[in-house]
Amino acid sequence: MIKENLRKLSTLLGCSLFAFFLIALPSSLPAQDLAAGLEDAAAVVEEAAAALDVAVIDSGDTAWMIVATVLVLFMTLPGLALFYGGLVRSKNILSVLVQCFAIACVMSILWVIYGYSVAFNTDGMVAGQTNLHSFFGGLGTMFLSGINVDSVSGSIPESVFVTFQMTFAIITPALIVGAFAERIKFSSMMIFCVIWFTFSYLPVCHMAWSGDGALFGDWGVLDFAGGTVVHINAGIAGLVACIMVGKRRGFGSQHFAPHSVPLTVIGASMLWVGWFGFNAGSELAADGTAGMALLVTQVAAATAAFTWFLVEWIKTGRPTAVGIATGAVAGLVAITPASGTAGPIGALIIGAAAGAICYLGATTIKRACGYDDSLDVFGVHGIGGIVGATLTGVCASSALGGAGLGDVSMGAQVFIQIKSIIVTVVWSGAVSFVALLVLSKTLGLRVSVEDEEQGLDVTTHGEAGYSN
Repeated sequence: MIKENLRKLSTLLGCSLFAFFLIALPSSLPAQDLAAGLEDAAAVVEEAAAALDVAVIDSGDTAWMIVATVLVLFMTLPGLALFYGGLVRSKNILSVLVQCFAIACVMSILWVIYGYSVAFNTDGMVAGQTNLHSFFGGLGTMFLSGINVDSVSGSIPESVFVTFQMTFAIITPALIVGAFAERIKFSSMMIFCVIWFTFSYLPVCHMAWSGDGALFGDWGVLDFAGGTVVHINAGIAGLVACIMVGKRRGFGSQHFAPHSVPLTVIGASMLWVGWFGFNAGSELAADGTAGMALLVTQVAAATAAFTWFLVEWIKTGRPTAVGIATGAVAGLVAITPASGTAGPIGALIIGAAAGAICYLGATTIKRACGYDDSLDVFGVHGIGGIVGATLTGVCASSALGGAGLGDVSMGAQVFIQIKSIIVTVVWSGAVSFVALLVLSKTLGLRVSVEDEEQGLDVTTHGEAGYSN
């Protein structure tokens, strides 16, 4: 490929020299002959330039995207696993770690077989026209057909793009397990994740990120790194799942305290670091937009963490470690869709809103509604994603230091954002409900009372998280 590009470059240079030679000819040459020669030379130069206009791998972009890919995988293994693991009781820590690990393995395999194709294949898509392929990609790239060492996506190898997007497909279903932690059957959990990945994650990903002709793409939705695709999608699935699986034994009468707050804080810290790959990496290049995404991610996370910290301190009189860690995650969630379009002022606004509203969602709203969202998947990811996706339409405005909305007014962009939120909520909710309903009638969703009391580490996996 490099030799081919060099050959085309040589052709272009040669044609350019030929044109220069014609221009430098003596003025005695007939004008019409000179003009004809220049036209021929220009045509040859234009043809050579078009031939040279092929995708070329940029080493800087590629190096950054390899690092970003590792960072996003690091968010799940071990970041999310430890964050969730510390929040459950000691008898269930291994169950959460194994669930995250197993999901990472299965989603990687499914991504290669059909996931990448359904999410990003553009066959049949027509800009401005809504059809089946506005929701589902084609199957032409199943098993990554046609992708090799010379395949390029933008300015990076397509293999790097495939792997980067694979890490998103890994962490999204892994987020859901926090909603029904400590009581779901491992087999049912895995089958649910496969069904949900196939019929909810992949279509919403395709709608948002596959380009012109996709539903959200044609609407002009702003979702830089996954407000709808990842967080609202997973948060709604978590809400439906925790209700359908049912409450933990003793919920409401017992206090289910985290067994290891240090593990939770360590996990949240890993998520924070990994999120720079999640958001800045979504630019798919090492440029100014990636740099700004890095900055606003830091600002929003810090603002949300401190806001949650203050609200909790005022309401309960005690600022907790779990609170400040969870607040940081809420800010990271909310800035995700806006990370490519918001500026620092927008990051402050989104962070403050996410910290306060997600705190209410994980405490007041959850208590009032009575559902047992064990690790606040809906309270943080669902509500935080909705807050962030909505405010993206506000904070993208150049008046707030954002990238600008072009010819679209702020009100119109917010309306577009809300439409995408509604579609994602309904889509994910419907898929989750049907999948869990079928599983409840076949395999069953919950472990037995005895297994739940003893703990899933021993009863499901035959191991204990701690020797004592």
